[in-house]
Amino acid sequence: MFIGEYQHAIDSKNRMIIPTKFREGLGSEFILTKGLDGCLYIYTMDEWKIMEEKLKKLPLTSKDARAFVRFFFSGANEITSDKQGRALIPQNLCEYASIKKEIVSIGVSTRIEIWAKDKWDKYNESDMNFDEIAEKMNELGL
Repeated sequence: MFIGEYQHAIDSKNRMIIPTKFREGLGSEFILTKGLDGCLYIYTMDEWKIMEEKLKKLPLTSKDARAFVRFFFSGANEITSDKQGRALIPQNLCEYASIKKEIVSIGVSTRIEIWAKDKWDKYNESDMNFDEIAEKMNELGL
């Protein structure tokens, strides 16, 4: 399980350092892909297989399902981190997530999200009412 928030920077070659707390659970090979809300998602290989199976079950006849599967898989890259825990973020994913230098890595249970720091700051400053969101989660059975 991934939890926590870590702020750091990417280097001139678009390499990020995987936070130490995430390395053991992530392993040296993982999937990095486009995420929702303008961030990137990192999945362990096992979690990616679970997600892949769920996406395979979506109906091909659904336009929204096809669009989501295209979005998710077209951005996916198999990544290998080096011995220092660095991983290359492909340029197309840096552009998608507006990553230039400062990033924030957050643990979200079964995945890690990578945010451009300014986007993460704006997200946290937004007018979200977490009491209302909690009520909606109750409707979903949480």
